[in-house]
Amino acid sequence: MALILGIDPGSRVTGYGIVNAVGNRLEYVTCGSIHLPNVDHPQRLKKIFDSVCQIIEEFSPQESAIEEVFLGKSVSSALKLGQARGSAMVACLHHDLPVAEYSPRKVKQALVGNGNADKTQVQHMIKVLLGVTGDVQADAADALAIAICHANTKASLIKVAGARSFRKSRLQH
Repeated sequence: MALILGIDPGSRVTGYGIVNAVGNRLEYVTCGSIHLPNVDHPQRLKKIFDSVCQIIEEFSPQESAIEEVFLGKSVSSALKLGQARGSAMVACLHHDLPVAEYSPRKVKQALVGNGNADKTQVQHMIKVLLGVTGDVQADAADALAIAICHANTKASLIKVAGARSFRKSRLQH
């Protein structure tokens, strides 16, 4: 059992989602969005840090995963996104939470099977995989997708490690 915090950083809205990975099964825990006030950028970064810290203190996840920065509309936007991402990462590290990083393409591929999937496809798969009813905000759905991607990646790595140790033990006999 591992509670995984997924974070979709943004300079206006940061999404978060927590899933519980129990064996091969994933359970929905919570999700939401941190809406950042219309204040100067350093104050937004503080809000992200404080909010992520509060979420970690409330739910006590064991791991975290965050989306990597992609070059969007402008260099300025990418820098602000990187700073928002850094603020969330520092909040996780402040609570001794390991942080995994995934590209948007890898997250979509892990969830939908297509690295070019759109937001509606991601939201649909979140509902299917986690049994969530009702609407899930786009930023929160993306954060849940990041958490699911991490859970699936970790499970795959464990299977590969197990297969390698199984082969080694068979070769030694």
